[in-house]
Amino acid sequence: MHELDALTVGRNIRTGEVTSVEVTGVLINRIESLSHLKAFVTVTPDTALAQAAKADEEISRGEIRSPLHGVPIAFKDLLATAGVPTSNGMTIYADDVPDHDATVVRRLLDAGTVMLGKLKLTEGAFSRHHPDVEPPVNPWDETLWTGVSSSGSGVATAAGLCYGSLGSDPGGSIRFPSAANGIVGLKPTWGRVSRFGAFPLAYSLDHIGPMTRSVADAAAMLQIMAGFDDSDTTSSWLPVPDYLAEQPSDLAGVRIGVDERYIEEGTDKEHIHAVRQAIEILQELGCEIVPVSVSGGSVCESWAITTGVEAAHAHRETYPERKAEYGAIAGLIDIGLSVDAGTYMQAEMARRAFCAELAGTFEACDLLICPSMPRYRLAKEGSAEMDGAERDLAATLKFTAPFDYSGSPTLSIPWAAGDGVPASVQLIGGQFEEKRLIGAGLLVERARGGLRAPSV
Repeated sequence: MHELDALTVGRNIRTGEVTSVEVTGVLINRIESLSHLKAFVTVTPDTALAQAAKADEEISRGEIRSPLHGVPIAFKDLLATAGVPTSNGMTIYADDVPDHDATVVRRLLDAGTVMLGKLKLTEGAFSRHHPDVEPPVNPWDETLWTGVSSSGSGVATAAGLCYGSLGSDPGGSIRFPSAANGIVGLKPTWGRVSRFGAFPLAYSLDHIGPMTRSVADAAAMLQIMAGFDDSDTTSSWLPVPDYLAEQPSDLAGVRIGVDERYIEEGTDKEHIHAVRQAIEILQELGCEIVPVSVSGGSVCESWAITTGVEAAHAHRETYPERKAEYGAIAGLIDIGLSVDAGTYMQAEMARRAFCAELAGTFEACDLLICPSMPRYRLAKEGSAEMDGAERDLAATLKFTAPFDYSGSPTLSIPWAAGDGVPASVQLIGGQFEEKRLIGAGLLVERARGGLRAPSV
């Protein structure tokens, strides 16, 4: 049961093949039996079973809230959950219990999903877990990285501990853990999803999106989450389309932008091979391949500046007064506190230049394709290899941070690689083009064929 996708489970619950209480019980037991994966900060079995029982009652009366009614999911622990601790990956917030839900949490619960608990993340959603927090374990190989910062979301979703989860992404934190754990990650357009109730790393870069085991599941979760929110004035008023309705049977006429140098330079061969296979599938589906140029290096170089300044603002009530209780994120905040106005302005000018350039690129194509990350089988946190990736930050962020700066929607799709551990292909769309992105992702996923789950 735990290997099914969320929409199938929801359908099985609605038809009476299984109850939400039964499904929820299976996953609660699985979370306990796989506790060595360390994906959860907090498990809420009593709450989950109560919500599942309520879902079963409503469904029996024909009161269907959504296609995910009764389906168990989990939330990244920087999203406020009323009455449930929300640590933000930090010890100073370990006992913080919000009196409200984040908007995305409330919308998913109102749609009838069942909350299994809260998932681990790196400290304040930056690069490493707090020294007092045990990092989650990659279910494919315990020696491998789990991604940042939505590490628990990636591990739990891949290992079948939940049918979907939420991640946040200011520099790659939906795409990295999705790639590292072999799942789908959908980063919506900035403003498509409310950020109210989400503890920020960088206000202007943070995106919240679903992490699932299929593109359709991600679309179903986004359908529930998306839309304007009075509590977040940066959320968009644009109407939300039906992401799974009237999907095309092919991609005839869709233009796929390919920058060969951008894809290959500094990228491991497994990810290059995955992207090339995806391009072949896209061509078979009718796409036209268009040569383009993507130049995101300037914004990658600026990422620590932008993020540092915004993180310093986010932590102003506890930093530097409680600096001794901080881990690696203290270094980022110190960068932000030291940045002068001229340096910050240069970073903002680089952002605007890249966004203008990218807008021109999307005049020539409909979607871009590249890997989700440059490295394959990156060793776990604390390894010499991971230390090197953190030092070479711009190279590590080359496929992710540019599209946080632009606010573009992205879709990461897991891809089979030779040694069994998945690689990942990323599609990037124009502003608010999630429907096109999802349509292409559904067809590519179907043509690619199924992938095995990690054997945990």
